[in-house]
Formats: sequence, C-alpha cells, structure tokens
Amino acid sequence: MAQDVQLLKKVPLFSGFGARHLEAMAKTAKEMDYPAGATILREGEQSNIGFYLILDGQVEMRKGNQVLSRLGAGQFFGEMALLDDQPRSADVVTTAPTKCLVLTRWDFKGLVKTYPDIALSVMQELARRLRDTDRTLSA
Repeated sequence: MAQDVQLLKKVPLFSGFGARHLEAMAKTAKEMDYPAGATILREGEQSNIGFYLILDGQVEMRKGNQVLSRLGAGQFFGEMALLDDQPRSADVVTTAPTKCLVLTRWDFKGLVKTYPDIALSVMQELARRLRDTDRTLSA
C-alpha cells in the first residue's frame, strides 16, 4: 500500500492530499489485472469506474485507429470521470499485461463525505488547471 500512496501523490488531482487522505484512497481502491489486448474503456461509454492508476504494464489511448498516447507504470487516466458523468473520450487498450489501481466514482464520493477537505483540495487543483488554460489562451 505504501507504493500505491506514493504513486497517488504524483497524480496532479490528488497532489494536495495529505497522507491520511492518500492512505484512505489506497485502501478504498482495488487492484485489477488486464491481459494484453484488453479494452479497459470504450469511447462513448459511461462507467462508474472513474480513475485508473497503472501499477504495471502499458496501455494505449486510441481514437478510432489513431493512437493518441501510450501510458505506463505510474501514469493514470480517467481522473475527470471521478467528478462527472460524461462519456469516455477514447478507447483505452492494454498492449501488455497490465495491473491498475482503480477507484470508482461512488467510492471517491464516499471519501469526500468522510473527508470533506478532499473536495477543497480537488477544487484548488481544478482552479489551478483553469488558470493555466486561461494563461495559455491569453498568450
């Protein structure tokens, strides 16, 4: 679990969380294994599993036949789905056997109810992202 906590700390959306919050998140999340070639997420679908942290393996983010990005151990996807109900914007397919730490939207909401200051930390990160986007568009 200590490794999971350290990896979660590197996720920008969770970077402001204290050790207690990260440990609670690591305890709540589940490890899931996927074989090579498995489709974890499909573009356009909605899923209650919001967030995936890759512990081992590799995935590709795909839109149609185009590979948008490749992600490996320590990287993540789906963090915005913790906060909204929007359909997935791309397919996520494993290119090697992959193990992920996954957190559902309802588990995240339960953490926020137990530790309301998590919501403030998330809002601060979202505000930072919005300011960065404003600066980029204004430049």
